[in-house]
Amino acid sequence: MSKKRIVFQGEPGANSHLAIEEAYPGAEAVPCATFEDCFAALRNGRAELGMIPIENSVAGRVADIHHLMPNSKLHIIGEHFMPVHHQLLAVKGASLKTLKTVESHVHALGQCRNVIRKLGIKAVVAADTAGSAREVAEAGDKTRASIATKLAAKIYGLRVLATNIEDAKHNTTRFIVLSRTEKWAKPKPRQKVVTTFIFQVRNIPAALYKALGGFATNGINMTKLESYMVGGSFTATQFYADVEGHPNDRAVELALEELDFVCQPKTLKILGVYPAHPFRKKF
Repeated sequence: MSKKRIVFQGEPGANSHLAIEEAYPGAEAVPCATFEDCFAALRNGRAELGMIPIENSVAGRVADIHHLMPNSKLHIIGEHFMPVHHQLLAVKGASLKTLKTVESHVHALGQCRNVIRKLGIKAVVAADTAGSAREVAEAGDKTRASIATKLAAKIYGLRVLATNIEDAKHNTTRFIVLSRTEKWAKPKPRQKVVTTFIFQVRNIPAALYKALGGFATNGINMTKLESYMVGGSFTATQFYADVEGHPNDRAVELALEELDFVCQPKTLKILGVYPAHPFRKKF
């Protein structure tokens, strides 16, 4: 039986790669250079699933995903929350005293300011965390370090000089699992379900207030609501939302009906209905 192929953005050893190993042990993780490449690989059948980061508790949302999802023809079938732990990596023979620079993704560098400042080394922005680990390993320079995962250290044969160096201990990334096949979670007793959808409201006074009123009156908890511009227009705004509940639940059904009434025609679209990850219990 062949392994399930799951695409992720980045190089081997990236946090998304680590998320695949956590959520789907034994699956084949397939690296892609960009999110667009991930989506294309899913559409053309080169992979069954995609592990895509959508937001981080420190850095905020991954903006590209909100723009790619609406027209992707892909579906959210799951989610995964992963605490992010940054490691300081260097080649064998290096030590904290030999380091002069540290390389990583701009967000990773920003999330480890305290250690970088304490060591007195220069931060160098790289394309991504795992890519910086690979470049440090290839250079073989004892003055260069990388901020990446333990998985990257294993893949590229680097030494871990310091572990869990992130400033914020709550640092957590939420991933969505994408598939080209729609698969709604079946309602089960005591199992929470998340419904993700997008919509555009009419350009009229109090449109958003009216759009959200149905969720309030029907007692539906909205856990995420974000807006972003559509097509360069300053009046056409698209919203991306998560709610607790299943569209077949009567309360959610009524709330979505009210929402659809004040939306631009044919803009309300459900992107996925999937089991809530256990991490949500910590909220």
